[in-house]
Amino acid sequence: MTRFTHPTFDDGSSSILQRMYKNAMSIQERHRHRYEVNPEYVDRVHGGGLKLVGRDETGERMEVAELPGHPYYVGVQYHPEFKSRPLAPSPPFHGLVLAAIGKLDEYLASQ
Repeated sequence: MTRFTHPTFDDGSSSILQRMYKNAMSIQERHRHRYEVNPEYVDRVHGGGLKLVGRDETGERMEVAELPGHPYYVGVQYHPEFKSRPLAPSPPFHGLVLAAIGKLDEYLASQ
C-alpha cells in the first residue's frame, strides 16, 4: 500500500528544507513506514537541539528534522528519492549537493 503524506512545516520556522521547497507550507511525499519519532519525546528532542520542523497532516507524526547551526543536517521521514531525477533533484538532495560545494547560503539568499 502506498501512503502519501503532506508534511506541513511549522509556521515561523527558518527551516532550510522549507526554503528549499520554495517556502511551501505543505508538500506531498511518500511516507517511510519503518521508523517514527515517539510523540511523547518531541519536547525532549527539541530540548536537545534537534528541531522537528515538519509534521504530517494530522500533526502527530514528525516528518522533517534539522539541526540548527550545522551546514546541512536535515532528515526526512519520507522518500525524496522517488521524485528525484538527475537533472531535477528533489529539494533534500539538491540542498545536500549545494551544501557540499559551499553554495547553499548563496542559493537560499537568491530564493
